[in-house]
Amino acid sequence: MSTFPVENPATREVIGHVPDHGPEEARAAVDRAHAAFGEWSRTTPRHRSDVLRKAFELMLRDKDRLAEMMAAENGKSLSDAAGEVVYAAEFFRWFSEEAVRPGGDYGESPAGGTRTIVTHRPVGVAALVTPWNFPAAMATRKIGPALAAGCTCVLKPAAETPFTAIAVKELLVEAGMPEDAVQIVTTTDAGSVVSTWLEDERVRKISFTGSTRVGQLLLGQAAERVVNASMELGGNAPLVVTEDADLDEAVTGAMLAKFRNGGQACTAANRFYVHADVAEEFTAKFVEAVSQLKVAPAAKGGDIGPLITAAAVEKVTKAVDGAIADGATVAYRAEVPTGEGHWYPATVLTGVDQHAAVLAEEIFGPVAPITTWTSDEEVLALVNGTEYGLASYLFCGDLKRALQLAERVEAGMVGINRGLVSDPSAPFGGVKQSGLGREGAREGLLEFTEAQYFSVAWS
Repeated sequence: MSTFPVENPATREVIGHVPDHGPEEARAAVDRAHAAFGEWSRTTPRHRSDVLRKAFELMLRDKDRLAEMMAAENGKSLSDAAGEVVYAAEFFRWFSEEAVRPGGDYGESPAGGTRTIVTHRPVGVAALVTPWNFPAAMATRKIGPALAAGCTCVLKPAAETPFTAIAVKELLVEAGMPEDAVQIVTTTDAGSVVSTWLEDERVRKISFTGSTRVGQLLLGQAAERVVNASMELGGNAPLVVTEDADLDEAVTGAMLAKFRNGGQACTAANRFYVHADVAEEFTAKFVEAVSQLKVAPAAKGGDIGPLITAAAVEKVTKAVDGAIADGATVAYRAEVPTGEGHWYPATVLTGVDQHAAVLAEEIFGPVAPITTWTSDEEVLALVNGTEYGLASYLFCGDLKRALQLAERVEAGMVGINRGLVSDPSAPFGGVKQSGLGREGAREGLLEFTEAQYFSVAWS
């Protein structure tokens, strides 16, 4: 079996090797998951709940080890990594609680003579595809509801960050999950592995987190067999600051929304729309806060780590250089370490044209482009003038106005006076080109089930 190396993006040092699986191993993984499905789907909801609850406790027990592992393979700061472990574990706790509340319905037919019983059954073997930016949370957000619903699954983690997913499975087995209920397939040929799964009639679900373009391709393949699909795709999140906002609160929220995981998040604030009356004051406060961030490896106490690859650095560099060429000003640019890592400085741009290319594309890096506006209608047109609709952020002093604006924002999630929208108890997902379906909350469990009803003669 061939293997491939996994590098630390802060140093480019190889931290280990994992198997480079292909279609044959992908089919074998489905064999094992399908064989395990019958037994796992028949286990009681309470047993599935207990396994997930134990896995939650084990993740917290191993928080430091998992955080160090993520910091090594992903490059994020230790504080970011530790926060992700806690967040990821919460999906196991949440779905351990949802597992024992499967729901259903019972009623009388309006015409009389029958009773209707509605139940939910696990969809079957689920194919899960997760990205590198949140290697623990993206895995648990999918595995948790799949197992809670009674499904088994095959998981392809990103090639850049496979070790975290492997560690999560090991903890699930320690918690009492059957070895074959979750299969981890590591590969550098994601296309052939996932295509193999989508062609397999035993795979009845695809849950993907990644780029919109890849999601579109997978949806096309899923359509051929009419496979149940959930897609959490790209974003272009706006962050709006009104003239009556609490600017200290807005800066605190903006720092979290923009620089969590170094800006490498689909929910990251990507374009800043600040009311012209407060733009100068907000920018001064924001730049002061950004200047306190240390761009450095996790081992040296960095607040912001490297980007994931050299290609990512090239992409962000091109976006910023283009904005500057179009007239933007660099209000702040951090120092970065010298050496082999994939570093890009935390950067604040001002004087950005409202229609600049840097506002139209997902930056996926620690860059905050600021532009101004003067009327609610103007800013709403700017906010909604994109094919994406995942997350948005709104900082406003008047709650009524904030809610009225939020209701007109075309996004699946809106953070009002806060810079974080992710929560295991809330339905995570977007509209338009940002995806289909929801993860987390009650909706996350239902994504892995199919409704079935019995029409019972009653006369």
